[in-house]
Amino acid sequence: MKQSEALTVSIGVLGGVDVLVTATVIPVPVWVTFTAWASFFIVGGGSRGFVKSVACNITGIIIAALSLLAIDLIGNNIIVAAICVGIGSAAMVQASKLPFTHGITPAIVWGFSQTVGTVAVTGLPVTAGLPNNPVLIAIVAMILGAIFGYLSEAWGKAMTTSLQPLGSGEEI
Repeated sequence: MKQSEALTVSIGVLGGVDVLVTATVIPVPVWVTFTAWASFFIVGGGSRGFVKSVACNITGIIIAALSLLAIDLIGNNIIVAAICVGIGSAAMVQASKLPFTHGITPAIVWGFSQTVGTVAVTGLPVTAGLPNNPVLIAIVAMILGAIFGYLSEAWGKAMTTSLQPLGSGEEI
């Protein structure tokens, strides 16, 4: 099977499994897992991509949590929010210079944005207790998404056939 078809099957099936898992077993926002899944592929996939993606996503989550905490502590109004998000945005760019996140600013931004979305949808502050803490929920969802990315890539590779030359110069 060609790689694109193999990935179609693996991502299609595992995408459905992701929805079932996040709706029943691990109740985290499915859109966060899909974002992390895409992050896994965009940073290059494989074991290295898994580690890089998770490191970048969690870096963004931490920056978002600190930005949201600052908003809560200083005063929840649009001017404070704009300043704190601006500082957080600058921090994301600077964080992409770290050895474990090197050059992958978008994956950091995805962690940040998915945390803000998780806070918004839960209506809970970043200081909420466990197990409903939106920061913890975002971390679990991003890791779960990276796992689905890794599994879909591995399964896709396992179903991919390479063309082998035959003695007569024909390929199968």
